[in-house]
Amino acid sequence: MRNIAFPGKFFSGIYIVVLIITVILATASQCAQAQSSVTLYGLIDAGVTYVNNTGGKHLYQFADGIYTGNRWGLTGSEDLGGGERAIFRLESGFGLGTGKANNNAAFSRAAYVGLSDDRLGTLTAGLQYDFINDYAASFNVSGDITGYGAHQGDYDRMGTDRLPNTIKYQSPSFDGVSFGGMYSFSNVAGDFHDGSGWSAGARYVNGPIKLGLAYTRLNKPTTDPYAKIGVTTFLGQAVATIDPVSGQRTDLYAQGNFQLNYSGALVLAGSYQLGHARIMANVTRTTLKSQQGVSDSMWVGEIGTIYDLTPALQAIVGYQYTTFEDVHWNELAAGLTYHLSIRTFVYGGFDYLRGSGAVDPVIGGHFTPSTGPNQTDVRIAVLHKF
Repeated sequence: MRNIAFPGKFFSGIYIVVLIITVILATASQCAQAQSSVTLYGLIDAGVTYVNNTGGKHLYQFADGIYTGNRWGLTGSEDLGGGERAIFRLESGFGLGTGKANNNAAFSRAAYVGLSDDRLGTLTAGLQYDFINDYAASFNVSGDITGYGAHQGDYDRMGTDRLPNTIKYQSPSFDGVSFGGMYSFSNVAGDFHDGSGWSAGARYVNGPIKLGLAYTRLNKPTTDPYAKIGVTTFLGQAVATIDPVSGQRTDLYAQGNFQLNYSGALVLAGSYQLGHARIMANVTRTTLKSQQGVSDSMWVGEIGTIYDLTPALQAIVGYQYTTFEDVHWNELAAGLTYHLSIRTFVYGGFDYLRGSGAVDPVIGGHFTPSTGPNQTDVRIAVLHKF
């Protein structure tokens, strides 16, 4: 009996050893996978927009990527030990109505790689958002309604803008305070300055209070002043003409080739959570200087609130005042957002912009400037995250 039982006990022992080894290897494999990860993510926004006057005509259109740009991307990290990680992000923007990539680029929204340390901060290189986006743009309350309510011409870069060819550093948080800086190379042989830029900023977060301060400078950028803010003269130069008989507008820099000497945007923004209301405000000053040495500053002041009517339903109201040279703009925006789930919501609202002086109002630079004293848009849409 013992001789017969012995092999059974022997093989039972072997089975247990094999089982233990299998569990150890599986655990090690899971740990290895946890140390290195890649995530696929994305966002899709689509809806219908009406505009009362765009180039003298009404407009009804399917429009996508308005509340925030449509995208899909890959983000990943590898644990290097000791609180250090290798990180990367590749993010592509696209039009939902056509399926085409934005700007004919594979990764037009972000493309960077870098190293992150829990104690020392994060250093990355590539196509990246500037610090006005990182520390201040989320307080553009009007932009949280239809997506069209960016500041005039987005000269202050509150519309979530990027810089190419950058080296960027972001600090960890020190008792709610974090800061950073970045430099954008021109990549032009023999001309280190033209086409370059830089950005820096700081952020403070403490309970219900959030504050952001940031500055971005661009050297020799180009623009289309009439399309962006609807002016016919800009820094002492004619940028559009109006036929006195037909009223037809001709944009003299429709190719976006009006070159500035530099632009510098300084932004102070913040929010305060007061019960169900998040009160948001910002002030921006953007200095624009022409190649001929003429300069002026565009000032924007904005205030508004996002109010939780229910856990799923939010009401949003925002007002902004802008002044530049001898004209000014008043813009009011309001709307509702209803969350169907944690990843999907529907929204609707309007933006109303009125300009003074010799200006054709254009909301956020999104449409053809109005031929009248005001421009209004209405939008209903759905947004889904994955």
